[in-house]
Amino acid sequence: MLKVGLTGSIAVGKSFVLKSLSELGCHTLDADKIAREVVAPNMPGLKAVIEVFGKDILKNNGTVDRAKLGAIVFADEGKRLRLNSILHPFIIAEQDQRVRDWEQRDPKGVAVVDAALMIESGGYRRFDKLIVVHCRPEVQLARLIARDGISIEEAEKRIAAQLSQEEKKKHADFLIDTSEGFEATRARTKEVFAALKSVNG
Repeated sequence: MLKVGLTGSIAVGKSFVLKSLSELGCHTLDADKIAREVVAPNMPGLKAVIEVFGKDILKNNGTVDRAKLGAIVFADEGKRLRLNSILHPFIIAEQDQRVRDWEQRDPKGVAVVDAALMIESGGYRRFDKLIVVHCRPEVQLARLIARDGISIEEAEKRIAAQLSQEEKKKHADFLIDTSEGFEATRARTKEVFAALKSVNG
C-alpha cells in the first residue's frame, strides 16, 4: 500500500483535496477527526489533556470546549506545543492502526492521511510521498476569516503560529494550488492521483 501524507497550512483547502482523493478511490483519514476522537469522554487522551489544562476546558456534557482550548493554546506558544506533545502519540497510534487495517484489505491501494502539523512534528517521514496543499496568502487570509468568523488580527495570528507555506512546500513530492477555486483544484488533484497510481504500479 502506498502511504501518502497530505498537509498544508490553515484554511488552504486541504479538506476539499482530501474529499476529492476519496472520490477518486483513495483510503482517506483526517487527523482532525482522529484528534477529536482521542479526546472523547473516557478516552485516555482526554484524561491526559485534563491533567495539564484542568477541567475548565470541558463543556457541561464532558466534551472538550474546542473554542476555549483553542483560545488558550493559540495565545501561548508553550501551551500549544504542550498540547501537541500530549495528543500526537495518541493520534499517530490511531492513524497507524487504520492504515494497517486498510493495507490488509487493499494491499495495492493508496492511503492518504491529512494532518496540518505533519511537517512540524516530523510525522511526514512515515509516508512514502507528501502532498502539500497551498494557496496565495491573501486567499488563505480571506478563507480563514470567512470560515471561522474571526477578525483579521486573529486570523493573521493563527497563520503566523504555523510553519510558513513556503517552508512546507520545500518538503513536497507533489504540490496542489487551490487559489483558483474548486474546479482547478479538482483537476490538479486528478493529476496527482494519476501520478500516485503510477508510483504504486
